[in-house]
Amino acid sequence: MVKGHISIGMKAPDFTATTTFGTLSLCDFKDSWVVLFSHPGDFTPVCTTEFIAFSKVCAEFQERNTHLIGLSIDSNPSHLAWAKNIEDLTGNPVPFPIIADRDGAIAAKYGMIAPDVSTQETVRNVIIIDPNQIIRCILIYPLTVGRYIPEILRIVMALQTVDKCKVVTPANWVPGKPALVPAPKTYCQLTERENCPESLGLDCKDWFLCYKKEDCEASPKEDRRYNQGRTRCQYHR
Repeated sequence: MVKGHISIGMKAPDFTATTTFGTLSLCDFKDSWVVLFSHPGDFTPVCTTEFIAFSKVCAEFQERNTHLIGLSIDSNPSHLAWAKNIEDLTGNPVPFPIIADRDGAIAAKYGMIAPDVSTQETVRNVIIIDPNQIIRCILIYPLTVGRYIPEILRIVMALQTVDKCKVVTPANWVPGKPALVPAPKTYCQLTERENCPESLGLDCKDWFLCYKKEDCEASPKEDRRYNQGRTRCQYHR
């Protein structure tokens, strides 16, 4: 398996794969956000806690027109047995598909193999893909550290807010907190912010550091477009 290279802003490589929900292609998810995440292996302690955590908040992603897709190089029967085991442990099913990437082809496209760590398993990558199938965020975690799922959801919400409101989000931003406006591009814009920020609806600490007074946030209802509100799990049942 050859390590692939992806970067923020590039078109997400398409794929067709066997999953626990049947055969799926990335292009099936056009007009939706996708969180594609890899894990080292089924029936392992850290991965199991991650899948339990993802399952608990899956509905929150779906409310924001965002679909979770898991991936490892384990077989589909292994994924199915593991998903059943998780349901038996928690009482809740795994409500999103898991890709069986047996030959590592998808993992290679997405740079999910770290040869210096292991050539036999995928590391903990998270790829956030927008409705135009552009890669918007890449997160990579070591094998020994589980992901903090609320942060992944926060990033999705931040990206959706950025797109809708033409803003940028400050450090430690969470929904409901003020967003920033991008730095001015012209001297005229600079002086406008210095002289009359109120008329622009801005709270400026300096000409380059201005918060948008109006609350602007991508709401779940505005982002729920896929299959008239049906979840991916419901769609395949």
